[in-house]
Amino acid sequence: MFKFKPADFVPFKDEKVLERARTITRDEILAMSTPSFRIHITDAVDGIWVGDMVARIVKSDIMNEKLTMILPNPCPMIYEAVAESINRLNVSCRNVHVFTMDEWADQDGNIAPISYKAGFGHSTMTYFYGKIREDLRMPLEQIHYFTNENINDYSKMICEVGEGGADICYSGPGWAGHIAFIDPGSPELACDSLEEFINMDARVVTLNPMTIMQNSLHGCFGCSGDIANVPPKAATIGPADVKRARNRFEMHDLSTMGTFSSWQRMISRIILCADPTPLVPTSILKLWDTDLFMTEDIAKPFECWETVGY
Repeated sequence: MFKFKPADFVPFKDEKVLERARTITRDEILAMSTPSFRIHITDAVDGIWVGDMVARIVKSDIMNEKLTMILPNPCPMIYEAVAESINRLNVSCRNVHVFTMDEWADQDGNIAPISYKAGFGHSTMTYFYGKIREDLRMPLEQIHYFTNENINDYSKMICEVGEGGADICYSGPGWAGHIAFIDPGSPELACDSLEEFINMDARVVTLNPMTIMQNSLHGCFGCSGDIANVPPKAATIGPADVKRARNRFEMHDLSTMGTFSSWQRMISRIILCADPTPLVPTSILKLWDTDLFMTEDIAKPFECWETVGY
C-alpha cells in the first residue's frame, strides 16, 4: 500500500469519512435522506429549480405576499428561463425581494462594482431583473447585491426585508465545500465551535485556493484555468443567513461542460458523510430543513481509471 496524507491546503482530512465518501452507492445516498434533510436524485436539476422559483413568484403575486429570495450566481440560463416564464404568464414581481448570496472582492476587500462582467450583481441585474418585462419587474430597490457600503449591514438587511430571514435560500457546493463563499479555512471565519460558526453574519472573506481553481474553470473566467484572473477575496452571506432562511434548496449537479468529469462529485459525498463542520461548510444544511437535489451523473460511482488519462 502507498499511504500519504492529503496536501496541507485540503480542508477536510478525516480518512474514514473520505473513504466512505469514495465508495458510497446511489442507493446508500438515497438512504441518507431524512424527514428534514430530503435527498432527491434526478436526471436534471435545472428544470426543478426554475419551476420552484416560478411557483414561489406566482404565489407571491396571487396571494399578494412578500417573497424574499437568496440567489446564487452566475446562473444566466436559469434566470432567463424564470424571467421568460414570468413574462409569458404575466406575473407581477411587485412582492419579490432578491439578495445575491456573494460577490467578488479584491486583495484589499473592495467589493466588485455592478459593472464587473464576471460579477454576481452584474449577472443578476443583466439576466434576471433585466430580462423581466418592465411592467412586471419588482422595483429596482428590491434587488440587493453586495457593495462596500452595505457589507456590514447585509445580514441585517436580509432579516429586515425577510421579517426574520429569507423565505428561500438556493445554493450549491463549491469544490472546497463552501456554501456561497463561506469557505473552509478563511481567517475571517475562524471560530472555536460549530455553534459560533453557524451564527456568523455576512462579511468579506479570503478564498480557499480550491475556490480560486474551481472558478477558473467557469465561463466568466474563460473555462481555461486562468487562476490569476480570479479575485482572491469575496463578500458572502454568513452561515447565520442560511440558518435563518425558512426554506433551503441545495443543488449538486455541476460537471465540466456537460461531461462526466466533475469537481463536485466527491465534495457532494463528503457533505453527506461528514458530520456538520466548518471544515465542510455546506454540511451545516443537515442541521435544518433542506431539500437536496442531486443529478444521476453526480451520483455515479468512480474509481481509479488508469487508462483514461486527462
